[in-house]
Amino acid sequence: MNNSGVCFHPHWATSSIGTNIPLYFSPDFAWTPNEKPLLLIGGVHGDEPEGVTLAQKTLAWLTEIYSSGQQSKIISPWILIPCINVDGFNLNQRVNARGVDLNRNFPSRDWSAKSKQHRYFPGQHSSSEAETRALIKLITRQSPRLIIHCHSWNPGIIVTSNVSIKEAEVLAHETGYPLQNDIGYPTPGSLGQWAWLEQKIPVICIEEQEHIDQSLVWPRFERAIMQVFGAAA
Repeated sequence: MNNSGVCFHPHWATSSIGTNIPLYFSPDFAWTPNEKPLLLIGGVHGDEPEGVTLAQKTLAWLTEIYSSGQQSKIISPWILIPCINVDGFNLNQRVNARGVDLNRNFPSRDWSAKSKQHRYFPGQHSSSEAETRALIKLITRQSPRLIIHCHSWNPGIIVTSNVSIKEAEVLAHETGYPLQNDIGYPTPGSLGQWAWLEQKIPVICIEEQEHIDQSLVWPRFERAIMQVFGAAA
């Protein structure tokens, strides 16, 4: 734990070329199989900084909550990874350092070796990347109640689930972004496909507007994130 009250795991996992991937979690999280946290992930695609900004700003807000002794506002344990594709983010590229789209590399039943463009390259086989394997291990061990991953493209709140997810409704209502069941095209081997089809864990993909002023991201999502984590807006 750092002195902010938020717990920090600097060496939780490394990328496919050995770069550390930091992970943060709530101090009340016991890391037991029976405890189902909220998992929030930024930076699956390295050229979508808006998603990393949203994850980082969420972490900053949570740090403020815990450091000020207001942790009773948070309704459940959580895990937060500000940027899973650390090398892609550093290089400002969608894929990781080995040229693999992490969001096509998960071992879902629809995984395919085919890709329309190089930027969607799914890897030589599913789960080929260290980043993917680290998330798979974390998710299968902890079975989070909900996964939220933060991206940027056309604005939308995309839910992979066959049940209504209140957090998705909150995100759509507070941002004014459309609530969608899919992104509009197939995403074989994506985190959403694997987590829902294989693990039955609902997944929300946040799509912020790409290339916007970074200072606009948190104000747009602040009220929604507060409610998702349980604090009053």
